[in-house]
Amino acid sequence: MNNHWFVIINPTSGNRKYKKLIPKLLASLESNQILFYHEFTTYQKHEFELVKKAISNGYRKIISVGGDGTLHGIVNGIMSQTLVNSNEIKVAVFPTGTGNDWVNTYGITKNLIQNIKILKQEKTILQDIGKINLENDKSTIYFNNLAGIGFDGHVVKYINKYKKLGSISYLIGAFVGFFTYKPIDLNIMLNQTEINTKSLMVLIGLCNYSGGGMQLTKKPNSTDGLLDITIVEHINILTLLVNIIKLYNGEIINHKKVTTYKTNKITVKITDNNTPYIQADGELIKSSNFKIQLIPKAIQFVIP
Repeated sequence: MNNHWFVIINPTSGNRKYKKLIPKLLASLESNQILFYHEFTTYQKHEFELVKKAISNGYRKIISVGGDGTLHGIVNGIMSQTLVNSNEIKVAVFPTGTGNDWVNTYGITKNLIQNIKILKQEKTILQDIGKINLENDKSTIYFNNLAGIGFDGHVVKYINKYKKLGSISYLIGAFVGFFTYKPIDLNIMLNQTEINTKSLMVLIGLCNYSGGGMQLTKKPNSTDGLLDITIVEHINILTLLVNIIKLYNGEIINHKKVTTYKTNKITVKITDNNTPYIQADGELIKSSNFKIQLIPKAIQFVIP
């Protein structure tokens, strides 16, 4: 199966907007003589199990047809299996989600013809992956784009209500969430640097975009072996509104209440009575103290 692609399709991605394009995708793979087998996800986190099934059956090449959440599940399936080294696996992405933040870093579009060309060339990059260890239940979660605690996790709770509006749902979710969010006291360790702060949010990034196109970390590099950390102190609603454009053009990192760091590991402890949510690649995770370390060059991703 080394020459075959295992295609994992999320038919509900993008509010089912792209479901009618799936037959066209499968026909294009066949007409381009690309060997493949495909399966549809039928419940939440199904891709996690499908990846393990594919690898155990000898597949080493996987196509993700869905959004950031689908890719997140596939990455977690790859990183949690023990049959082969994760860097032996190739992953290609045909984006059909709402935000599609990860693909934007690499310039991958929704153009089917272009994505078929990218797939046939099989040019890859060995990307770093983040590993989150939760203190509460000793569980492990991986991320390929960006993770965070605080306001961004709070916002994820609201996004699903507005996803039918497309990428603007992230902005609406942020605006609505701001009125119910309270800043949190955190103790942060960055290697040997200790920071105690009342924070709006802490972001840990590998790639350029999150939240439907926002740029919240400083010059992230997905292959440099370092996590890009952004710590945002508490700001009021007026400051947020004034700086909305800066959230998207990356200039928010220059704000006086924003600090950035580079590190290969970070520990975050909640020293607050509130229980803020953690998010990873836009997927909500329970509240917990946690540690994040970087796994360098962990997965091969097919890029232009």
